[in-house]
Amino acid sequence: MPGSTSAKAATEMTDRMTAGVPQANGTLAVEPFMNVRHVADAVVHMANLPLDANILYMTVMATKMPLVGRG
Repeated sequence: MPGSTSAKAATEMTDRMTAGVPQANGTLAVEPFMNVRHVADAVVHMANLPLDANILYMTVMATKMPLVGRG
């Protein structure tokens, strides 16, 4: 899916991140997560578009993420 890879949807794969992840400044911090259903809804929306329409970029991210992309 095009867009930001910082869209942390809460899944089993992100469980280990609830204790915090390394930040650029060397500290550990817990980053915001969102419901994985929001990502699934975005994918379904793109799949349901007619063949003459396209979504070039879509960023789906937790509302409290501090940066878009790599800061």
